[in-house]
Amino acid sequence: METANILGVRFNAITLDDAVDAAMERIRAGEKGYVVTPNSEIVYLCRKEPALTDLLNRACLVLPDGIGVVYAARLLKQPIKGKVAGIDFAEHLVAQMAREGKSIFFLGAKPGIAELAAKELQKKYPGLVVKGCRDGYYKDDQEAIDAINQAGGADVALICLGAPKQERFMAAYQGQVNATILCGLGGSLDVFAGTVQRAPDIFIKLGLEWFYRLLKEPKRIGRMMSLPKFMLVVLKTKLFGKGAK
Repeated sequence: METANILGVRFNAITLDDAVDAAMERIRAGEKGYVVTPNSEIVYLCRKEPALTDLLNRACLVLPDGIGVVYAARLLKQPIKGKVAGIDFAEHLVAQMAREGKSIFFLGAKPGIAELAAKELQKKYPGLVVKGCRDGYYKDDQEAIDAINQAGGADVALICLGAPKQERFMAAYQGQVNATILCGLGGSLDVFAGTVQRAPDIFIKLGLEWFYRLLKEPKRIGRMMSLPKFMLVVLKTKLFGKGAK
C-alpha cells in the first residue's frame, strides 16, 4: 500500500473506498489492528511528542483527516489522494459491516451519547450488530477494556476518546481488547447521535469544515492556531529539508 510521509507521519495514500475495503479485509480475516485519522493538529503535536509519531505509524491504516494534511502533501509532493475524514470512513465502514452482519462496540462521549449513536446507526443501517456501548467517563482504562470484552467483543470498536488519548489507548491495549479493528474517531459519536451537526456540504467541499467548527465553537481558536504553525513547518521543510525546525 502506497504511503506518504508528512513530517514523519506515514499516511496511507488511498481513497475512502479503498480504506473501507482494506479495513473489511482485515475484519474478515480476523487480523487485528487499529485505525488512526490524524489532522494537521495531531501531526504538529508529533513534533513535540516523537512517541506519538511511532503510535500513529504502527496503525494498520493512517488516514488524512484534514485539509491541512492534503495541502501539505501537495507542497511536499507526497502522493495523498485527498482528505479521508474519519467520520466518512466510519459511516461507510458501518454501512458495509451492516450488509455483512458484522458487530461493533461504541466507546466514548458523554453518558447516553454512544447508545443514541448506536440506535441511529442501526436505524439507518439495518443488519448492524451492536454488541454494546460505554461512555468515555471512566477512571481506569481497565474499565473500558472490560466493558468491550464482557460484551462479547466485536469485529470493530469505535474508540472515541479524543486525540491523542484514543491513539494511546488503542496502541497500548489492542492486544487485550476483544475486537479485530479499533478505530480512533474523536467526536464522531456526537455526530452519529445527532447532538452535534456536521458542517454543511459546501464547507466540506471547499475544505472549510475547520472554519465552520470554529464559527460554532469559538473557544477552539487556541487549538486552531496549530494549523498555521503546521503549514509554516511544512513550508520550511519544503525549502530546507526534513531537518527544518
